[in-house]
Amino acid sequence: MITFRRHSPQRRKGEPRRGWLARWHLIGISMIVSQLLALEPVQATNINVYKQYAFIQLNHNFKEFYCLSDLWYKESRWNYKAKNPKSSAYGIPQLLNLKSKDPIYQIDQGLKYIKHRHQTACNALAFHNKKGWY
Repeated sequence: MITFRRHSPQRRKGEPRRGWLARWHLIGISMIVSQLLALEPVQATNINVYKQYAFIQLNHNFKEFYCLSDLWYKESRWNYKAKNPKSSAYGIPQLLNLKSKDPIYQIDQGLKYIKHRHQTACNALAFHNKKGWY
């Protein structure tokens, strides 16, 4: 019986991985991270798009974006399908009686609510840290 063994040159210490092994290595890391965050890979990608949209809507204000990101992570983990079992709160911003499944609409409504009620995302986060809701 003849067996074929694929010859691969030895990788020197500190040299980056190449070829299929490197791709599988990166895929494995991304799967572990998504499992730790309890997200599917596609959902994790979409969350980045939603965050970019929110950042643009906040006129590229880093401070306000960090506050908003922290606030909505606490509320829904940026999951546009998140439901509160104790109330009618739904979506990324966890607004009451929100029926839309469109994440962009949810972000717009959440920002509108924050501006009306708290003026800024940092004020909303400070209120949330004190009261547990905003």
